[in-house]
Amino acid sequence: MAKRKRLSPAAALSGTPDGPLETKAYVNGWEGVRPRPAPIADVSGDASLRAALAEVTDELTAARNEGRFVVRLPLDAVDAAHLVRDRITMDADDQQSLIDSLRARGQQTPIEVVDLGGGHYGLISGWRRLTALRQLADETGDARFTQVQALVRQPGSAAAAYLAMVEENEIRANLSFYERARIAVQAVRQGVHDDAGAAVAALFAAARAPKRSKILSFVTLVEALDTHLQFPGGIPEKLGLSLVTELRADPGFRRSLTEALRKAAPTTPDAERRVLEHCLKPAAAAPANPPPPPAAPKAPDSAAHMGEPVAPGITLTEGNRRLTLAGPGITPALAADLRAWLIARNG
Repeated sequence: MAKRKRLSPAAALSGTPDGPLETKAYVNGWEGVRPRPAPIADVSGDASLRAALAEVTDELTAARNEGRFVVRLPLDAVDAAHLVRDRITMDADDQQSLIDSLRARGQQTPIEVVDLGGGHYGLISGWRRLTALRQLADETGDARFTQVQALVRQPGSAAAAYLAMVEENEIRANLSFYERARIAVQAVRQGVHDDAGAAVAALFAAARAPKRSKILSFVTLVEALDTHLQFPGGIPEKLGLSLVTELRADPGFRRSLTEALRKAAPTTPDAERRVLEHCLKPAAAAPANPPPPPAAPKAPDSAAHMGEPVAPGITLTEGNRRLTLAGPGITPALAADLRAWLIARNG
């Protein structure tokens, strides 16, 4: 009986050595054709990815434009003289504490800058932090101190930039009345505000009226002595107001002050303060040529009250559309408070 020849399945039906036969199902462990996602699913997934990426990009752009995005800038890219600073003096102990903190923990609070274009930025606030980082970079050569963390602000005007600087320092630093008045004067000189009154009202709008009045009083002192004082930030409030009162009353007092400061050439805040106090003593004493006694007052009208006591050491004279306060209780501080009350009363 002839032996049958075993036939092999056709390659087209049994598959090739490279792989099994493709089928339409997965039966008894046999893996067939895997289903592909529909083309519309691919399109939908790509669109969602692009939308999410655009949303993230827009949010990052908005955060940067609104000053909510912290960036790292080279120290040399920040111009510390972009605005005239309100701070005149720096307490050595406080600054050393800041340097020690930056050395140990790094910068914790970003400075504020404005983009000037071309990779350059103008400092709005954070002068002490920037100064401390520069000192650390020079002393240590450590790369981590060669950059500063910053919020890039976009103030709408120079007035807004000055206001941002003042507000930041009002929160973080105990500025003197002289320093506050000086930034108001500088804002006027820079053309940011029309006059000192407008500058004080805008820059210190959050302050109470008596405080704004005292700042405005110190403007007189800044305008008279700014180039002659070495340590103006150390002038106490009471001394400053007394100097302002005398400057307003005696046109020659400014010359006496500047001459005394020139001759003494004080090298410490205490020495300079003593010079100023000494200049006030002759004014407080009886003048060498006292003014003639006042003429007898005219008879008041029926509504007048002459010399009526209104407070300890103060009398009020009323009549002929005039009010006069007199007596030993009249002080520079009282005058400043009264001025502030009148300003607040009239809006």
